[in-house]
Amino acid sequence: MKIARNLAFFGGTFDPVHNGHLKIATTLVDLFELDRFFFVPAFHAPHKPESRPTSGYHRFAMLSLATADESKIFVSTLELDHAKSRYSFDTLTELKAGYPDDRVIFVMGADSWMDIRTWHRWDEVLLLTDHIVVSRPGHHISFGHVSETIRDRIADVRGERVEIRLGQTPQIYITDAVHFDVSATEIRRDVQENDVLDRTDDVTSEVAKYIEKYELYR
Repeated sequence: MKIARNLAFFGGTFDPVHNGHLKIATTLVDLFELDRFFFVPAFHAPHKPESRPTSGYHRFAMLSLATADESKIFVSTLELDHAKSRYSFDTLTELKAGYPDDRVIFVMGADSWMDIRTWHRWDEVLLLTDHIVVSRPGHHISFGHVSETIRDRIADVRGERVEIRLGQTPQIYITDAVHFDVSATEIRRDVQENDVLDRTDDVTSEVAKYIEKYELYR
C-alpha cells in the first residue's frame, strides 16, 4: 500500500525569491512534518492585472538555484507550463487530481488570507484542501470575513508545534512560526535605485549573482 505524503504548495511570483520565502519553506517542513514543499511560481497573478512579473524563466531559475541544496524543497512548473494566468481554484483542483493518494496543503501569507474574498471561487478554494496561513509574530489577523463553515475548520496553532494527521477533514492552520523582514518589492527597488543589488543579505549568493549577471530589475 502506498504511504500518503504531506505535500505543501506555495504559490506566488517570487520576483525574486528571497530568504524570507526560504525561511517559510524550511520552517513549515519542520513544523508540519512535510514530506515535500513546492514553490509554484505563477505565470501571472490574475488578481494583480496592473503588475507584470519578470519572465517565468528567470524566476524559475532563481528558485532552482536557491533550493538546490534542500532535499525536501522543490520548484513546480505547473502554472508556468500553462503559460497563462490561472486561478488558485484551478491549480488546486489539478494538484488534487495529480496527487490523489497524498495530502495536498496550500500555503498562503496573512495578506492573502485577509484578501481571500477577492479570489475566484474563494470559498471553494478554502474547502478543497488543507491550508497553512503564515502570519508574522504580532501581526493582526481576523476571521470574521469568512463563512462559519470555513471558520469551523480554522486551527490557530500560533506558538505551537503541530502534526497534520491524514484522514481528518481538511483544516486551515494559522501559524506565526516564521520570522523574517524582507520583501521582493524592496529588493527590486534597491536594484532600480542603485543599479546594483545592495541587499545581498536578503537573497542567497546564487540568486544575487544571477540578478547581477542577467541585469534584472534595472
